[in-house]
Parts: sequence; structure tokens; C-alpha cells
Amino acid sequence: MEKLPKIALPFIIGVIVLVIILSKSAVTIGSGEAGVLYKTFGGGVVTDKDPLGEGFHIVAPWNKVYVYEVRQQELFEKMKVLSSNGLEIQIDASAWYQPVYQDLGNLHQTLGENYLQRVIQPAIRSAARSVVGRYTPEQLYSSKRDAIQDEIFVETKKILEKQYVQLNEVLVRDVTLPPTIKEAIERKLKQEQESLEYEFRLVTAAKEAEKVIIEAQGKADANRILSASLTDKILQDKGIEATIKLAESPNSKVVVIGSGDSGLPIILGNQ
Repeated sequence: MEKLPKIALPFIIGVIVLVIILSKSAVTIGSGEAGVLYKTFGGGVVTDKDPLGEGFHIVAPWNKVYVYEVRQQELFEKMKVLSSNGLEIQIDASAWYQPVYQDLGNLHQTLGENYLQRVIQPAIRSAARSVVGRYTPEQLYSSKRDAIQDEIFVETKKILEKQYVQLNEVLVRDVTLPPTIKEAIERKLKQEQESLEYEFRLVTAAKEAEKVIIEAQGKADANRILSASLTDKILQDKGIEATIKLAESPNSKVVVIGSGDSGLPIILGNQ
């Protein structure tokens, strides 16, 4: 019994040392994360292998693991830029980005954990200044928002092409103009709309007038043709036909008084 503590003491010390070593060596990578291994005595950052994936890992206690989020992330930027005529415009934009998984070691070695501030923010600001500077406030306010969104995305992606960062999308959420410029543009757009409506009414009225003229011309031509075809003989025959029908009608009393200018009888009835 007296020897038991002497035997157990080294064992307990060994367990404690082992626990300390394991606590220093154990690394847990969370969901949507990856780890970059730094070998203190083995060449520094590991760039020729894939990063450590999700889950539990044991590394040498003298090495380090730098954990990065590799899911898509969002950067929201409010930027003041100049239009083509030198007016200050505020752009509210979002960028969706994430590190390139296979190049996480290179990203850590060249840019570090602050890669967002070092490359992504300067890239999107530079692209926004370049793109917005090509347009007037009127274009930005009315019809060019989708265009500048696409152009900012293309230019930002080009800047980040060799920075081990993947740019997924750029969204322009709002374009804010100085109040006086906005009011002037709105007045101009309203006047243009009213002018278009007036022109439309003029065109409609002209078409209606043209339609009336064409219809009247058609009726005049028809009457002229009809008048030319009605000879005295045809009129007399038509009169005879009408007289016969009236005389044969059981609902009429017919009294022949004499004849008219055309030689046809004058007929009076009780209807």
C-alpha cells in the first residue's frame, strides 16, 4: 500500500502531460470553415496541400492552425463617387465573395486574415469610381443601374483574379443623387412624359381626321357612281315596280288621281 502512491504518481503526471499536449494539439474546424496549417519547423505555411476540413484534427503542439470562413460572405459598401460631369453620387452596393478553397494557404501567406480590407474593399471601390465616372446623373437615375452593376462586377472580378478570392456577385442596391439634381431630373422626366403624351394625342387626332376624310371620300365616290348609274329609264322602271306593289297591297285603298311628272300615277292611300 505504501508503494502505490510512488507508482501512481508518475502515471498521473504522465496523464496530465498527455492531456496538456492533446489540448494544445487538438483543433476543431467548424461548419463552413477550413484551416491553414503553419509548421513552425517545417517550412511555414502549407500551400501544396488542401486545407484542413471540418471536424477534429490533431496537429503537433508546436504548429499552428489558422481558421478561415470559406462560405459565401457579404460586404456592404456605401461609396461616394463622381459622375461623368463631376457631381458626387452615393452608391450603396453589396459584394458576395468567398476565399478560393484550394488556395487558402496562398491567401493566408500573401494577404493574411485581413484580406477583405486589403484587396476586396479597395477593388470594389476602384471599380465603382471607374464605372460611375462614365455616366451622367440622369443615366444613373433612370436606366443605367443594371448596366453599372454588371460593369462594377466585371471590373472588380478582374482586379481580384489573382488574389485567391472568388467574387460571386455585385449588387447595386441604391443610387443617391444630390437633392437639387434629383429634383431637376424628375422635372425633366415629367416634361418629357407630358410631351410624349401630347405627341400621342396629336397623332391620334390626325389619324381620326384621316379616317373621317377617307370615309367621307368613300361615300362621295359611292354616291357619284350611284347617280351616274340611275338613268331616267331605270328610275321609271323602279317607280312602276313600286306602284304595282302598292296596288296589290290588301292594306291600302288606292285612288288614281292623275299622273306625275314622270308619267307615273299619283297614289293616295289610307295609310
